[in-house]
Amino acid sequence: MNLANLTRRQLLADTARTVAGAAAVSTLTAASMARAASANERLVIGMMGTGGRGQWLLREELATQWPDVDIAYLCDVDAKRLHAAMGIVEKAGRPAPTPVKDFRAILDDKKVDALFVVTPDHWHALPAILACQAGKDVFLEKPAAHNAWEGRKIVEAARKYQRVVQLGTQTRSGTYTHEAVEFLRAGRIGDIHMARVYNMVRRPPIDPQPDGPAPENVDYDLWTGPAPLRPFNPNRFHYHWHWCWDFSGGDIINDGVHQIDAARMLIGRDYPNAVTSTGGKLAYQDAAQTPDTQIAVWEFDNLMMVFELALWAPHMQKTPWDYRDTDGFPNWQFNATKIEVHGTKGLMYFSRHGGGWQAWNPDGKEIANGPGRHPHHPHLANFFECVRTRRRPNADIEEGHRSTLLCQMANISYRLGGRKLIVDGNTESFANDPEANAMLKRPGRPPWIIPENV
Repeated sequence: MNLANLTRRQLLADTARTVAGAAAVSTLTAASMARAASANERLVIGMMGTGGRGQWLLREELATQWPDVDIAYLCDVDAKRLHAAMGIVEKAGRPAPTPVKDFRAILDDKKVDALFVVTPDHWHALPAILACQAGKDVFLEKPAAHNAWEGRKIVEAARKYQRVVQLGTQTRSGTYTHEAVEFLRAGRIGDIHMARVYNMVRRPPIDPQPDGPAPENVDYDLWTGPAPLRPFNPNRFHYHWHWCWDFSGGDIINDGVHQIDAARMLIGRDYPNAVTSTGGKLAYQDAAQTPDTQIAVWEFDNLMMVFELALWAPHMQKTPWDYRDTDGFPNWQFNATKIEVHGTKGLMYFSRHGGGWQAWNPDGKEIANGPGRHPHHPHLANFFECVRTRRRPNADIEEGHRSTLLCQMANISYRLGGRKLIVDGNTESFANDPEANAMLKRPGRPPWIIPENV
């Protein structure tokens, strides 16, 4: 069954209707829906997901910084969040978008050029694939998908329907990032044999709460979508879903994927030969399912990349906002999201959020640096440019999927007790380990099934 043939109920007049059990036929195809925007043409977008991240994008960027981009639709299964997002657009003096509950209403509109997917992780793959089938380009917030198989299917759909799909790993659009890559490629710190990636911030513990009814303003069945349907619990809902295996994969895949993606750029590697991850709930005995402490090691040819996560470390801080658009550098010792690149002739520190980079020789003398600027705006600029020009974006879905895959494979090792997994990059699977391979994919919940052939 092709996903484009699922019913798309017309929900423009009634955003409270459910989509469960939908079965009629639609004939959307990329050929009939796609339209190439010229360099001077206005772009039309829709946004699926209007929670904290979606509202930030509207308030700081889409509704205020892009007058040549029309926001035609806002979509959410939470009526309160949808109302709040509509208010942000109204306050910015922009025309009111059409509010909808079912994202497929956006895909039915031939005027829409691109879909912004700003949802929980379990709702990334299906909308992205359907959008590609409908001839829409996609801005997909990280991570690429809930599991490895879904991520590969997004890549396949993007290529099959020739769509621009950009992941929200903004560091790839930072000028300072590319300068750091060029510096390393020139051999300025020698041969690189180790990279250390940090993700150390303090997140408060999550107190256990009983199951109960979902809020009246939420379509909980539709919120759950392709994931297993569980009784409603606040600790498996807004934002807390990050720490539940049904919906995400913990902070390695939430925040850590940003640094892991940047580290992959710096060291110039794709698939590892092996992965091992261990850790646990060492600081918090709370309602979260995912670890508060985690170590992952990816083994490449002649290079090791180590990831260190601690969600209870108040002494570690992300690059302060007042440093993100200046020529200053963070206090590296206490930088929560830094990357260390170790070479035979020196060391580089690199930070996302516009934190920049610095490099030192073996004597501790600084030999080069690159101040950064926050790459949020350039990342969107790159996406909109590629929608118009049809070029591959900076954070193309192929690269985003590979970085997400490293996180997903590490989590599989962690969930299998720290087992060392041998990676076959050609098949994006594990050698001689059926138990681990079974965790690269999960069955979807009807009708939200992704077929083998997208």
